[in-house]
Amino acid sequence: MTATDAGTGTGTGGTTYPSHQKLLERPGHLAGTSWGLFPDAERGTPSFIQSRTIKEAASCIRTGTVFGLDYPADAFDPGMSLKRRAPRHTIYSAHPAHRDDYLDGYYLQGSTQIDGLRHRRADDVGFYNGTPDEEIREGTAALGIQVWAEQPIVGRGVLLDVDGYCRDQGTPIDHAAGQPLSLGLIQAAARAQSLTLQPGDILMLHTGWCEWFLALPAEDKNTLRDRRRATGIEQSAEFVAWVWDTQLAVLAADNFAVECLPPVAASPYHLTAPNDHGMMHQQFLAKLGLPLGELWNLGPLSRHMKAAGSWDALVTIKPLNITGATGSPANATAVT
Repeated sequence: MTATDAGTGTGTGGTTYPSHQKLLERPGHLAGTSWGLFPDAERGTPSFIQSRTIKEAASCIRTGTVFGLDYPADAFDPGMSLKRRAPRHTIYSAHPAHRDDYLDGYYLQGSTQIDGLRHRRADDVGFYNGTPDEEIREGTAALGIQVWAEQPIVGRGVLLDVDGYCRDQGTPIDHAAGQPLSLGLIQAAARAQSLTLQPGDILMLHTGWCEWFLALPAEDKNTLRDRRRATGIEQSAEFVAWVWDTQLAVLAADNFAVECLPPVAASPYHLTAPNDHGMMHQQFLAKLGLPLGELWNLGPLSRHMKAAGSWDALVTIKPLNITGATGSPANATAVT
């Protein structure tokens, strides 16, 4: 599993895309961005998925076993977010034969989620594809999550069991310390699983963080939240380049922010992403157009795949069809 080393990479539909190094050499505000490269400007990297690859992903179905990858809407209360709380569910009746219900205080990114492209603005260049700031508000459609609801993201999902690899090496991930996971570690885990990533893949990183966190007492969860410390990918320019050059359609993980918190001191994005304290979110969402999946329920799927000896599945992602939403429950499903 390697990144593209040449100047260009060929996508699933035969389209040639520049390497990340070539993206960095684009002029002016386009430097480091994928703006203008995809036929559907607002779809982002799910554009790497083509009809042929969706058909090929169906061949990943071997046992006919289905996994829902979403946790309950109220699973992370308390969670790591300083503001998001569980929604209040109300059931009411208009007459004895009728029942209806609604949610109050429903944070669309409060549990298992997919981040939309309007979730982050790059401090240095703005929203994805140069979308004006004034277009990112309630009631507008630009960069909204509805793009992936109206045409759901469907493709080959590949699970990378970083948690299992570290345990096999005798060095379990230190979730209490919020261990950063380096690109080298992720690539070593991929080699151990003999994984080869393909353009348009949905990469799912199993770290074990969600199951570890949910088993903690409430007071320990609150302590972690206050410390702002969580396991995740180590921030680096090499990781951003690898994600693009591999032509991932989606990057998802079973942790709070995909990335580690706090960002590592060596992050190259402290100056360009000061509002995010050096996180890679702005690189992924606002510059590359890459959806991020957070808090995914990957434990049962990982254990099934390990027993079956295969690490890919047909994966579907169907966000809520809310015009202009910045994110949504992922409504993700894996079929193995």
